[in-house]
Amino acid sequence: MDQQFSRTALLLGAPAMDALARARVIVFGVGGVGSWCVEALARSGVGNLTIVDSDSVAPSNINRQMVALHSTVGQLKTTVMARRIHDINPHCRVHAVAGVFNENTADSYRLDDYDVIVDAIDSVGPKALLIQLGTRCRRARLVSSMGAALKTDVFAIAEAEFGKVTGDPLARALRDRFKRTGMGPSRKFRCVYSPQLSHNCEDAGTDNTANGTKRINGTLVTTTAAFGLALAQLAIRTAITRLNNTITTC
Repeated sequence: MDQQFSRTALLLGAPAMDALARARVIVFGVGGVGSWCVEALARSGVGNLTIVDSDSVAPSNINRQMVALHSTVGQLKTTVMARRIHDINPHCRVHAVAGVFNENTADSYRLDDYDVIVDAIDSVGPKALLIQLGTRCRRARLVSSMGAALKTDVFAIAEAEFGKVTGDPLARALRDRFKRTGMGPSRKFRCVYSPQLSHNCEDAGTDNTANGTKRINGTLVTTTAAFGLALAQLAIRTAITRLNNTITTC
């Protein structure tokens, strides 16, 4: 195990690696962004991972999701991801939850038991709720991905505090919801986002999911994966800072 993470330790140092090994991270959403984020967290030495997603792998996921292969179609995404994490780091404690996050289930996740909450949800309602509850936590800190669909320029991806995110339709929809309901985040949190926006070349219609009906938008693996890796970097930096009180160049 020392050899497995030796290159990461060279860059971050032993105290940071110890913090990552002790870190408890929960990731909501194991799709085009979340699956790549979880992959990076496992390869970076995070020792305790909870992954949450209700979906099974579909053929349309193969273009962009880490868990999606012809051999995994029909399997739960969390099952596929948990198996992969164990193959990357057998010592990582993995809790796979095949479920949704909403008003009926939110209390069951005990968010403040974690050091970092990773939001890779793409539905406005559940995402808004997770942001509201995650930013109320005393211990845990939340990091979030804004919309990765309809993005084609990986070089436009950036990170910022949510209030400073510009040009992102999902961030705009969240702000409108927070303003309308009067229930927004309790503290600042950082996001991965891109102001660049493309358009579908044709209308693909809508899809019925556990979180409601969503419009189907085009996606590209280079941008969804880059979003996921950037989100993992935010989570890693947050975990090290929370557990070790150190400044890292990660």
